[in-house]
Amino acid sequence: AQLVESGGGSVQAGGSLRLSCVGSEYPYTTYCMAWIRQGPGKEREVVASIDHDARTTYADFVKGRFTISKDNAKNTMYLQMSSLEPEDTAMYYCASDARYWCGDGWSSVKIYDDWGQGTQVTVSL
Repeated sequence: AQLVESGGGSVQAGGSLRLSCVGSEYPYTTYCMAWIRQGPGKEREVVASIDHDARTTYADFVKGRFTISKDNAKNTMYLQMSSLEPEDTAMYYCASDARYWCGDGWSSVKIYDDWGQGTQVTVSL
């Protein structure tokens, strides 16, 4: 079972990107999933999560700019990113928890068990 991200790239500030995360051999999107990023010299931080019932939560620093979604039939999760800023430059990972619902701990990277290899997003002025 694995998660594979795609869709990263280089964009100018104000631009948009759509990340995808495809799961294989396991119904990942049935469970709590998240997008997590790690910028240069920074710790990993949870960007957004989505649970079994497609309820979503967002970190304050992306609210109104990013949208997390999923397609269970395709076992795929997405992150639509708009109004990108240089501070959004990071490696973006998708990750899954073993529980259906993310709960209050959704913003902790420690709850996520399975991770993809990441896709790089670079935003320039």
